[in-house]
Amino acid sequence: MLNINIPLTVAVIAFDGMTPFHLSVPCLVFGRLMNEPGLPQFHVRVCAADPVPLSTAAGFAITPEFGLDGLDGADIVIMPAWHDDGRDASGPLLDALRNAKVRGARMVGLCLGAFPLAQAGLLDGKSAATHWSMADVLSARYPTVKVDREVLYVDDGGVLTSAGVAAGLDCCLFLLRQLAGAEVANRVARRLLVAPHRQGGQAQFIERPLPVSGSDGRFADVLACVTANLGLDHNIDALAGRAAMSRRNFTRHFRQATGTSFKQWLLNQRLAHAQGMLEKSEASIDVVAQEAGFGTALSLRQHFRASLQTSPSAYRKLFRQQAELLK
Repeated sequence: MLNINIPLTVAVIAFDGMTPFHLSVPCLVFGRLMNEPGLPQFHVRVCAADPVPLSTAAGFAITPEFGLDGLDGADIVIMPAWHDDGRDASGPLLDALRNAKVRGARMVGLCLGAFPLAQAGLLDGKSAATHWSMADVLSARYPTVKVDREVLYVDDGGVLTSAGVAAGLDCCLFLLRQLAGAEVANRVARRLLVAPHRQGGQAQFIERPLPVSGSDGRFADVLACVTANLGLDHNIDALAGRAAMSRRNFTRHFRQATGTSFKQWLLNQRLAHAQGMLEKSEASIDVVAQEAGFGTALSLRQHFRASLQTSPSAYRKLFRQQAELLK
């Protein structure tokens, strides 16, 4: 989690001709869905990058309350999309983005929103994601940007970018998890009826699942059993047998269904479980490591450092500090 105070101001940039869905994603995650007792509050500003009213791809117009001056003082600035042709952004928009970054704002580009960030120079030398269909264009136009064509989202040096459409939800939930913890992000995900956490390194492409059959129910039962027993060792051959599949068919089916390997999926589940325990319980690091399936505190610390760039103790301390700010 980031060491910053809540409530935070989130500036979301709207532009003429945008698709309303892209605008709604950060507004839902940080705005409407957060208006519940016990959840942290964010101040969301929708800021117009063009003269209002703004047309949309859905055939209706919107009139944001703020112009680009709404970025002033914002803690997080989100470019939720951009024009499908990746055209150049206006000078005033680029200046506003650069000024926000210089101030220390967290910068986010969802889907094609990476294009204005790249044009502003905010992605120079950084890894970035965008919609797969425009990844080659982004790479060719901005050769100093390390475009990752496979991942759902990338967090690199205070700039967060995501792949297209639904990956924007994953990216915003990832940011919410950093700011307010796993439990808050999971509650919002449940309201949205989406997976509570998809790792950024998961592939953009998830192949169409195999036709529904009796094995699908067994496969789902196996995953549910693993999730409920993360502290146990899990052997792929044994799991495949319980699903009435060969090892090869099980691993193929697993990647088709989740977009990742069983080993990486299991690690992600264990990390999420450990985060939840650190946030909600007083259990020792050794107990957290055992119950989450890492075995030893050393193993937990190593995986936390590699995946979250922090230690379990520091994560718990920072989360508790944030929780006190919410009271």
